Amino acid sequence: MDTLFAERLLDSALRRGADEAEVYLKRSKSLGIDVRDQKIDTLETSVTAGFCLRVIRDRRLGFSYSTAPDDAELVVERALEASRHTEPDDALALPVRSGPAPDLRVFDEAVPALPESEAIERVMLVEKTALDTDSRIRKVRKASGHFGTSDTYILNSHGVDVRYASSGCSAQLMVIAEEDGESQMGWDYEGSRFLSGVQFELVGRRAAQNALRLLGARKTTAVRGFVLLDSSVTTEFLGIFAAALSSESVQKKKSMLAGKKGAQVISTRLTVTDSGMIEGRLGSRPFDDEGVPTTSKRLIDSGVLTGYLYNTYTARKDNVASTGNAVRGGALSLPHVGPTCLVLESSSPERVAGFDRLVRAADRGLYVLETMGMHTANPVSGEFSVGASGVWIENGELRYPVKEAVISGTVLDLFQRVAAVGDDMRFYGNIGASSLLIEDIDISA
Repeated sequence: MDTLFAERLLDSALRRGADEAEVYLKRSKSLGIDVRDQKIDTLETSVTAGFCLRVIRDRRLGFSYSTAPDDAELVVERALEASRHTEPDDALALPVRSGPAPDLRVFDEAVPALPESEAIERVMLVEKTALDTDSRIRKVRKASGHFGTSDTYILNSHGVDVRYASSGCSAQLMVIAEEDGESQMGWDYEGSRFLSGVQFELVGRRAAQNALRLLGARKTTAVRGFVLLDSSVTTEFLGIFAAALSSESVQKKKSMLAGKKGAQVISTRLTVTDSGMIEGRLGSRPFDDEGVPTTSKRLIDSGVLTGYLYNTYTARKDNVASTGNAVRGGALSLPHVGPTCLVLESSSPERVAGFDRLVRAADRGLYVLETMGMHTANPVSGEFSVGASGVWIENGELRYPVKEAVISGTVLDLFQRVAAVGDDMRFYGNIGASSLLIEDIDISA
């Protein structure tokens, strides 16, 4: 499948009655490795390719897809037939060709050039580093690595004609520390567009340290005090919050931020940005999945909601421009709205605090290293009640590990109560955040 194939598919759709048409091609290659006890547990190599056709005829949407190029005419026929059975919608339209894409490097030649044997060695290094960190690291639940590339091509009847190649790699590890009959788990992760952006040894070391610091954990009493969220936990809450920034959710009245544009919704200490232009990050890309150039946009400025994420369809419904946030699950799905790289950061970068300073600012509370049950949080209301493990803070000092605590509330209230922002920004996938010190939070036993 190449440019000529896409042009023929597009021409066929227009000749047979489509008012507008779009061809989306995606080819991907990936290597997934799981290691246990310094042996390969799983080794999966996959090559996938597919294409889809989106048509608009008489203001009605039609869609079809296939993984076989020989199905091209059948895909055209099915897309046009589907358009006969959908409701007319004045907001339907494909994007028109716009300005140039940002000069952004999202492909690293080192990823496809990496020999399989060396990729395996890197994942084994993650596990070995964890086991060598401390004799109390007894088991590895899973050491995983992923290395992949993809090629995306989008062509439509309004002049959009874009192609880009991207790469990505990641490593993660779950380990178990044991002492005196007790066991605790620790996890860590790194991902990047670039091979050099993943520090395999560091992933192993941090996972081990996270497990070790929880050994000897005990329950605590209920208290209302400070909660210091590790950056990994902050990104979990930001992941819930991300759904509320989607114009799709807002238009369906399924967003905690619906109707709040221009209002202060979180702490003035915080700013939320979505950007497809952060080099090296897994969500970065020159174009979204409709061929619209990606941009950097401030969605929340010093706590004030300034905008939402849009694709072409939702933008037309609100009479605004697309923000370049059309995303697809692959060549077999329609585009929806999603973030590129979503970042929560301090509104005043010069006022971020080091970790020790954050701890000293908390007279009593919990440093949360991991949560349990975050998937149960309500993405519409933002309500959550999750288990938490971490280290107890007393008089500005880390005292002892804690297990089976519970923190609850709403995401908006949590982000409203931020007392300080850490200087330890980290990305987990396409979401980035720092540690946050939250004040006046209920911690239940």
